[in-house]
Amino acid sequence: MATIDKKLIQKLRRITGLGMMDCKKALEEAGSDLEKAVVMLRKKGAAVAAKRSDKETTEGVIHSYIHPGSKMGVLVELNCETDFVANTDDVKKFAKDLALHIAAMRPLYLNPEDVDPKFVEHEKAIMKEQLADSGKPEKILETIIQGKLRKLYSDICLTKQAFVKNDQFTIEDALKELIGKTGENIKIKRFTRFEIGV
Repeated sequence: MATIDKKLIQKLRRITGLGMMDCKKALEEAGSDLEKAVVMLRKKGAAVAAKRSDKETTEGVIHSYIHPGSKMGVLVELNCETDFVANTDDVKKFAKDLALHIAAMRPLYLNPEDVDPKFVEHEKAIMKEQLADSGKPEKILETIIQGKLRKLYSDICLTKQAFVKNDQFTIEDALKELIGKTGENIKIKRFTRFEIGV
Protein backbone atom coordinates (compact mmCIF):
# COMPACT_ATOMS: atom_id res chain seq x y z
CA MET A 1 0.00 0.00 0.00
CA ALA A 2 1.31 3.44 -0.93
CA THR A 3 2.51 5.71 1.86
CA ILE A 4 0.15 8.59 2.51
CA ASP A 5 1.70 12.07 2.58
CA LYS A 6 1.63 13.46 6.14
CA LYS A 7 0.70 16.93 4.84
CA LEU A 8 -2.37 15.39 3.18
CA ILE A 9 -3.34 13.67 6.45
CA GLN A 10 -2.94 16.96 8.33
CA LYS A 11 -5.04 18.78 5.72
CA LEU A 12 -7.83 16.19 6.08
CA ARG A 13 -7.60 16.56 9.85
CA ARG A 14 -8.05 20.34 9.54
CA ILE A 15 -11.07 19.86 7.28
CA THR A 16 -12.81 17.16 9.35
CA GLY A 17 -11.44 17.56 12.88
CA LEU A 18 -10.96 13.77 13.07
CA GLY A 19 -7.94 11.88 14.43
CA MET A 20 -4.74 11.06 12.49
CA MET A 21 -5.52 7.34 12.17
CA ASP A 22 -9.09 7.93 10.89
CA CYS A 23 -7.77 10.43 8.32
CA LYS A 24 -4.90 8.13 7.25
CA LYS A 25 -7.29 5.17 6.83
CA ALA A 26 -9.77 7.28 4.83
CA LEU A 27 -7.00 8.55 2.53
CA GLU A 28 -5.73 5.00 2.02
CA GLU A 29 -9.24 3.86 1.06
CA ALA A 30 -9.67 6.90 -1.21
CA GLY A 31 -6.32 6.39 -2.95
CA SER A 32 -4.96 9.72 -1.57
CA ASP A 33 -7.91 11.62 -3.10
CA LEU A 34 -8.66 14.32 -0.49
CA GLU A 35 -12.18 15.18 -1.70
CA LYS A 36 -13.13 11.49 -1.90
CA ALA A 37 -11.81 10.95 1.66
CA VAL A 38 -13.89 13.90 2.97
CA VAL A 39 -17.04 12.47 1.33
CA MET A 40 -16.31 8.99 2.73
CA LEU A 41 -15.82 10.34 6.26
CA ARG A 42 -19.01 12.41 6.00
CA LYS A 43 -20.97 9.36 4.86
CA LYS A 44 -19.51 7.30 7.71
CA GLY A 45 -20.53 9.98 10.23
CA ALA A 46 -24.01 10.25 8.68
CA ALA A 47 -24.42 6.43 8.75
CA VAL A 48 -23.52 6.26 12.46
CA ALA A 49 -25.83 9.23 13.14
CA ALA A 50 -28.72 7.52 11.32
CA LYS A 51 -28.19 4.24 13.22
CA ARG A 52 -28.10 5.98 16.60
CA SER A 53 -30.82 8.59 15.97
CA ASP A 54 -33.45 6.76 18.04
CA LYS A 55 -31.16 6.31 21.07
CA GLU A 56 -32.21 8.26 24.15
CA THR A 57 -30.05 11.25 25.07
CA THR A 58 -30.40 11.88 28.80
CA GLU A 59 -26.85 13.03 29.56
CA GLY A 60 -24.95 16.00 28.21
CA VAL A 61 -23.33 19.36 28.82
CA ILE A 62 -24.35 22.98 29.03
CA HIS A 63 -21.73 25.41 27.81
CA SER A 64 -21.72 29.15 28.38
CA TYR A 65 -19.84 31.85 26.54
CA ILE A 66 -19.65 35.48 27.62
CA HIS A 67 -18.15 37.84 25.06
CA PRO A 68 -15.41 40.19 26.37
CA GLY A 69 -17.08 43.29 27.75
CA SER A 70 -20.01 41.24 29.11
CA LYS A 71 -22.51 42.72 26.63
CA MET A 72 -23.35 39.41 24.93
CA GLY A 73 -23.51 35.78 25.98
CA VAL A 74 -24.65 32.34 24.85
CA LEU A 75 -25.93 29.22 26.60
CA VAL A 76 -26.06 25.97 24.62
CA GLU A 77 -27.21 22.51 25.71
CA LEU A 78 -25.88 19.33 24.06
CA ASN A 79 -27.43 15.97 24.95
CA CYS A 80 -25.83 12.54 24.46
CA GLU A 81 -26.39 8.96 25.59
CA THR A 82 -23.79 8.64 28.35
CA ASP A 83 -22.04 10.81 30.90
CA PHE A 84 -18.74 9.35 29.69
CA VAL A 85 -19.16 10.82 26.19
CA ALA A 86 -20.57 14.09 27.61
CA ASN A 87 -17.25 14.57 29.42
CA THR A 88 -14.97 13.86 26.46
CA ASP A 89 -12.80 16.63 25.05
CA ASP A 90 -14.50 16.23 21.65
CA VAL A 91 -17.98 17.00 23.03
CA LYS A 92 -16.74 19.85 25.23
CA LYS A 93 -14.82 21.36 22.29
CA PHE A 94 -17.87 21.09 20.02
CA ALA A 95 -20.05 22.77 22.69
CA LYS A 96 -17.51 25.59 22.97
CA ASP A 97 -17.24 26.00 19.18
CA LEU A 98 -21.02 25.93 18.91
CA ALA A 99 -21.41 28.69 21.51
CA LEU A 100 -18.89 30.86 19.64
CA HIS A 101 -20.72 30.14 16.36
CA ILE A 102 -24.06 31.18 17.90
CA ALA A 103 -22.48 34.37 19.25
CA ALA A 104 -21.14 35.26 15.79
CA MET A 105 -23.93 34.06 13.48
CA ARG A 106 -27.03 34.96 15.55
CA PRO A 107 -29.30 32.04 14.56
CA LEU A 108 -32.95 32.59 15.45
CA TYR A 109 -34.06 28.94 15.44
CA LEU A 110 -32.51 25.52 15.97
CA ASN A 111 -34.09 23.68 12.98
CA PRO A 112 -36.32 24.65 10.00
CA GLU A 113 -39.27 22.88 11.65
CA ASP A 114 -38.97 25.31 14.60
CA VAL A 115 -39.58 28.36 12.39
CA ASP A 116 -43.00 29.97 12.88
CA PRO A 117 -45.22 28.72 9.98
CA LYS A 118 -46.81 32.20 9.69
CA PHE A 119 -43.35 33.71 9.13
CA VAL A 120 -42.59 31.07 6.44
CA GLU A 121 -45.91 31.75 4.67
CA HIS A 122 -45.28 35.50 4.81
CA GLU A 123 -41.78 35.04 3.28
CA LYS A 124 -43.19 32.72 0.57
CA ALA A 125 -45.83 35.32 -0.31
CA ILE A 126 -43.08 37.96 -0.74
CA MET A 127 -41.04 35.56 -2.89
CA LYS A 128 -44.07 34.79 -5.10
CA GLU A 129 -44.75 38.50 -5.51
CA GLN A 130 -41.11 39.13 -6.51
CA LEU A 131 -41.34 36.37 -9.14
CA ALA A 132 -44.85 37.22 -10.40
CA ASP A 133 -43.68 39.01 -13.55
CA SER A 134 -40.93 36.52 -14.42
CA GLY A 135 -43.13 34.61 -16.88
CA LYS A 136 -41.78 31.29 -15.60
CA PRO A 137 -44.10 28.24 -15.32
CA GLU A 138 -45.66 27.47 -11.92
CA LYS A 139 -43.52 24.32 -11.47
CA ILE A 140 -40.29 26.31 -12.01
CA LEU A 141 -41.50 29.06 -9.66
CA GLU A 142 -42.11 26.47 -6.93
CA THR A 143 -38.56 25.10 -7.37
CA ILE A 144 -37.13 28.63 -7.14
CA ILE A 145 -39.16 29.34 -3.99
CA GLN A 146 -37.98 26.08 -2.37
CA GLY A 147 -34.39 27.12 -3.13
CA LYS A 148 -34.99 30.56 -1.61
CA LEU A 149 -36.50 28.92 1.49
CA ARG A 150 -33.40 26.70 1.86
CA LYS A 151 -31.27 29.85 1.68
CA LEU A 152 -33.48 31.51 4.32
CA TYR A 153 -33.11 28.46 6.61
CA SER A 154 -29.34 28.53 6.13
CA ASP A 155 -29.39 32.11 7.43
CA ILE A 156 -31.72 31.73 10.42
CA CYS A 157 -31.54 28.06 11.53
CA LEU A 158 -28.51 26.93 13.54
CA THR A 159 -28.31 23.39 12.12
CA LYS A 160 -28.40 24.68 8.51
CA GLN A 161 -25.82 27.45 8.94
CA ALA A 162 -22.30 27.08 7.54
CA PHE A 163 -20.01 26.38 10.51
CA VAL A 164 -17.86 29.49 11.18
CA LYS A 165 -14.92 27.27 12.12
CA ASN A 166 -15.09 25.36 8.83
CA ASP A 167 -17.54 26.70 6.23
CA GLN A 168 -17.30 23.51 4.17
CA PHE A 169 -19.61 21.99 6.80
CA THR A 170 -23.00 23.00 8.12
CA ILE A 171 -23.55 22.71 11.88
CA GLU A 172 -25.64 19.62 11.06
CA ASP A 173 -22.67 18.07 9.18
CA ALA A 174 -20.30 18.88 12.05
CA LEU A 175 -22.73 17.26 14.50
CA LYS A 176 -22.91 14.11 12.35
CA GLU A 177 -19.09 14.01 12.29
CA LEU A 178 -19.08 14.20 16.10
CA ILE A 179 -21.67 11.40 16.32
CA GLY A 180 -19.51 9.28 13.98
CA LYS A 181 -16.44 10.01 16.10
CA THR A 182 -18.03 9.25 19.50
CA GLY A 183 -20.35 6.45 18.34
CA GLU A 184 -23.22 7.98 20.34
CA ASN A 185 -26.34 9.91 19.47
CA ILE A 186 -25.76 13.60 20.23
CA LYS A 187 -28.36 16.32 19.89
CA ILE A 188 -28.27 20.08 20.13
CA LYS A 189 -31.16 20.42 22.57
CA ARG A 190 -31.47 24.21 22.74
CA PHE A 191 -29.59 27.48 22.81
CA THR A 192 -30.12 31.06 23.96
CA ARG A 193 -28.25 34.15 22.86
CA PHE A 194 -28.37 37.24 25.03
CA GLU A 195 -27.27 40.69 23.90
CA ILE A 196 -27.62 43.96 25.76
CA GLY A 197 -30.02 46.33 24.03
CA VAL A 198 -31.32 43.77 21.51
